[in-house]
Amino acid sequence: MAVVRTFIEKELDRQSKHSEVEATISFVESDDEKFVQIDTYGSKDRAFPGKVSQSLRLSKSAFEQLVKLAENHF
Repeated sequence: MAVVRTFIEKELDRQSKHSEVEATISFVESDDEKFVQIDTYGSKDRAFPGKVSQSLRLSKSAFEQLVKLAENHF
Protein backbone atom coordinates (compact mmCIF):
# COMPACT_ATOMS: atom_id res chain seq x y z
CA MET A 1 0.00 0.00 0.00
CA ALA A 2 1.19 3.51 -0.73
CA VAL A 3 0.27 6.90 0.71
CA VAL A 4 0.33 9.70 -1.87
CA ARG A 5 0.73 13.26 -0.57
CA THR A 6 1.49 15.04 -3.84
CA PHE A 7 1.44 14.41 -7.58
CA ILE A 8 4.11 15.32 -10.10
CA GLU A 9 2.65 15.78 -13.57
CA LYS A 10 4.56 13.81 -16.20
CA GLU A 11 4.01 13.39 -19.92
CA LEU A 12 4.27 9.77 -21.01
CA ASP A 13 6.68 8.74 -23.75
CA ARG A 14 4.27 5.98 -24.82
CA GLN A 15 0.57 5.70 -24.18
CA SER A 16 -0.05 1.96 -24.30
CA LYS A 17 -3.51 0.48 -23.87
CA HIS A 18 -4.32 -0.81 -20.38
CA SER A 19 -6.69 -3.61 -19.48
CA GLU A 20 -9.86 -2.76 -17.59
CA VAL A 21 -10.21 -3.95 -13.99
CA GLU A 22 -12.59 -3.39 -11.12
CA ALA A 23 -11.82 -0.73 -8.53
CA THR A 24 -13.24 0.27 -5.17
CA ILE A 25 -13.03 3.50 -3.24
CA SER A 26 -13.00 3.71 0.56
CA PHE A 27 -12.83 6.57 2.99
CA VAL A 28 -10.50 5.78 5.88
CA GLU A 29 -8.96 7.46 8.89
CA SER A 30 -5.54 6.53 10.25
CA ASP A 31 -3.60 8.32 12.99
CA ASP A 32 -6.20 11.14 13.01
CA GLU A 33 -5.74 11.76 9.27
CA LYS A 34 -8.39 11.12 6.62
CA PHE A 35 -7.60 9.43 3.31
CA VAL A 36 -9.34 8.40 0.12
CA GLN A 37 -8.27 4.84 -0.66
CA ILE A 38 -8.50 3.38 -4.16
CA ASP A 39 -7.99 -0.36 -4.59
CA THR A 40 -7.74 -2.09 -7.95
CA TYR A 41 -8.30 -5.78 -8.49
CA GLY A 42 -6.49 -8.05 -10.91
CA SER A 43 -8.15 -9.27 -14.06
CA LYS A 44 -10.29 -12.40 -13.95
CA ASP A 45 -7.44 -14.30 -15.64
CA ARG A 46 -5.03 -13.81 -12.72
CA ALA A 47 -4.03 -16.59 -10.36
CA PHE A 48 -6.03 -15.01 -7.51
CA PRO A 49 -9.01 -13.22 -9.04
CA GLY A 50 -10.67 -10.73 -6.70
CA LYS A 51 -7.45 -10.08 -4.77
CA VAL A 52 -6.36 -6.45 -4.36
CA SER A 53 -3.69 -5.69 -6.93
CA GLN A 54 -2.80 -2.08 -6.08
CA SER A 55 -3.83 0.14 -3.22
CA LEU A 56 -3.35 3.91 -3.02
CA ARG A 57 -4.25 6.19 -0.15
CA LEU A 58 -4.54 9.84 -1.08
CA SER A 59 -4.09 12.52 1.54
CA LYS A 60 -6.49 15.46 1.47
CA SER A 61 -3.94 17.63 -0.34
CA ALA A 62 -3.19 14.91 -2.92
CA PHE A 63 -6.90 14.35 -3.56
CA GLU A 64 -7.50 18.09 -4.03
CA GLN A 65 -4.52 18.30 -6.38
CA LEU A 66 -5.78 15.30 -8.37
CA VAL A 67 -9.22 16.90 -8.77
CA LYS A 68 -7.67 20.14 -10.10
CA LEU A 69 -5.39 18.29 -12.52
CA ALA A 70 -8.28 16.13 -13.77
CA GLU A 71 -10.54 19.17 -14.25
CA ASN A 72 -7.85 20.80 -16.38
CA HIS A 73 -7.46 17.61 -18.43
CA PHE A 74 -11.13 16.94 -19.08
